[in-house]
Amino acid sequence: MTAGVLLAGCDTDQVSLATNAKANQPVPPKLLAAMVEKDMDLQSPILVRLFKQEAELEVWKQARNGQFALLKTYPICRWSGDLGPKVREGDRQAPEGFYSINPGQMNPQSAYYLSFNTGYPNAFDKALGRTGSQLMVHGDCSSRGCYAMTDEQIAEIYSLGRESFFGGQKAFQLQAYPFKMTPVNMAKHRNNPNMPFWKMIKEGYDHFEVTRQEPKVDFCEKKYVFDATRAPDAKRDPVFDAAAKCPAYVIPEDVVAAVRGKQAKDEAEYAKLVAKGTPVARMNTGIDGGMNKIFAAKIPEGSTGLSEGAEGTTLQMLAMAKAPGTIPGHVNPPKPNLDAVASAPAPQEEPVVAVSAPAANTRVATAAPAEKSGFFSNLGRKMGMGSSDTTATTPPPQATASVAPAQTAPTPPTAASRLKAAVTRFVPGHDKSKDAAKDAPKPAVAAKPAEPAKPDTRLAATRPALKPSVSDGAGEATQIMGAAPVVQSNSFDSRFGAVK
Repeated sequence: MTAGVLLAGCDTDQVSLATNAKANQPVPPKLLAAMVEKDMDLQSPILVRLFKQEAELEVWKQARNGQFALLKTYPICRWSGDLGPKVREGDRQAPEGFYSINPGQMNPQSAYYLSFNTGYPNAFDKALGRTGSQLMVHGDCSSRGCYAMTDEQIAEIYSLGRESFFGGQKAFQLQAYPFKMTPVNMAKHRNNPNMPFWKMIKEGYDHFEVTRQEPKVDFCEKKYVFDATRAPDAKRDPVFDAAAKCPAYVIPEDVVAAVRGKQAKDEAEYAKLVAKGTPVARMNTGIDGGMNKIFAAKIPEGSTGLSEGAEGTTLQMLAMAKAPGTIPGHVNPPKPNLDAVASAPAPQEEPVVAVSAPAANTRVATAAPAEKSGFFSNLGRKMGMGSSDTTATTPPPQATASVAPAQTAPTPPTAASRLKAAVTRFVPGHDKSKDAAKDAPKPAVAAKPAEPAKPDTRLAATRPALKPSVSDGAGEATQIMGAAPVVQSNSFDSRFGAVK
């Protein structure tokens, strides 16, 4: 009976890993073929790396030579927050750092298809007073501080973790980074306030890069320590406390030499990039997270947000590529940069035109610059033909009724008619068809012929009830609303005399 109880206890984690059909899906044949090609066993240990800027999740698997090799890279459908570590509950930040995933953190009953808990906060986070809970890698492409995949993607990742546990791995390591820790990225983000933290976790990144082994992670004095071992004269392994002083420890010399060599090369390349003037990455605090370009291309008005956009191509070109899984209809792409939008100049509005352009008898009056106004333009203003702020509208029917009919009869040439002919010749835009129906000439005020006429919107905005041929001169107060001004028969000579 005792043996049976112990056996049941050993099988508890395995049973909890696969309690339903979603959690018990087999590893896809394509991945099995990749394992054979890379000399990996189905149940060998795995390691996961996450990169926010690239919006990628990497699954590494141990080959038969004992080193880890990259099995598959998954584009991340959605992650939230900013580049940088999670600090407090509710800040929508996806965590960064090193975490350990054991079978108890796998959730086959997840509301987001399948998931596993990242283990945030770890001992380092707790030592700094950082808070947060239930930070997951899950499906459904929806994130509030998590790393969200499609359901099909998380099913594959979950199956790989499940098989590694079945093979005896006690926990697999999750490494979460703001970006791939290359000299180029470090140079681009050199002014970011999170750089001291990023340099610290880059140490673990470098350990993995040079050894292809899962780095041993410890914490002391509120910092990360990688691959620490017992000192030669020590009688027991060092005991680490994230908030306490570091114990005596050493790092294997071969690891130290390899890491130092890599870091020296990285630092030399970094110095060259800075000296060359590599632009500093813009701080985009108005954007909530990012999305891999393959998913952004599939969403109307989709954006990669803080993740890298499509290099050498466009999202429209990627729209034809096959998405790695189903994108749910409720997916929320990264928000735009609200700070940039607020500081940007207001968009130019279309000019408000008082009348429709196609109207046959519509005239839009524009004023010539003050320094170019001459005799005829002054004469036009004296005759009530508009001013510099006037936008003419189509004359209403009653305007024609107020015109003296005697004007239509032929009259012998007079000084006034000869002057009218001169106005017609020299004033561009004069509508000759109006002469027969009006008592006095009303040529439009001249505009620059080299530039297209643009409606002046100031009067349209301030005087919505603008009437045709309204003048800013004397007599405006006595004019009947809705009527055109009645010109006396002697007005031309009297006004001409006034001009003289």
